Amino acid sequence: MRKANREVKDRNEIIEIMKRCDVCRLVFNNGDYPYIVPLNFGLDADEEKIIIYFHSALEGTKVNIMKREMKATFEMDCNHELQYYEDRGYCTMAYESVIGRGKIRILSEDEKMEALKKLMAQYHKDKEAYFNPAAIPRTLVYCLEVEEMTAKRK
Repeated sequence: MRKANREVKDRNEIIEIMKRCDVCRLVFNNGDYPYIVPLNFGLDADEEKIIIYFHSALEGTKVNIMKREMKATFEMDCNHELQYYEDRGYCTMAYESVIGRGKIRILSEDEKMEALKKLMAQYHKDKEAYFNPAAIPRTLVYCLEVEEMTAKRK
């Protein structure tokens, strides 16, 4: 990291940044060009591992790539605030971000319900939000098991 004074090193603090984010971008190797997709996500973190959950349609470009290449990079950011100092002619942005990588795993039918509950919890912090279980069989649910990550704050 070029500016070490901006690095967030505390694991629990990094997890809190992740909880504040509302989009996670997954990046896959797709031959000549990377393939990036912004996704809603759910989070599960304990002392040993961090798992990010996602859902999608059962087919499509992303699914085809995932089945071929189970490694991915992720990025998420939040707390954006434009900082404009007109008198100095200086403009910058405050933010928090997390970047990492890991392996994708497509979840079994038995694992989908709990993973989707974690997804809902990311966006409904104060209650257990209902979702129609009829959608589960036509939904692909997968996770990224984080192998390494870094975080930054400005």
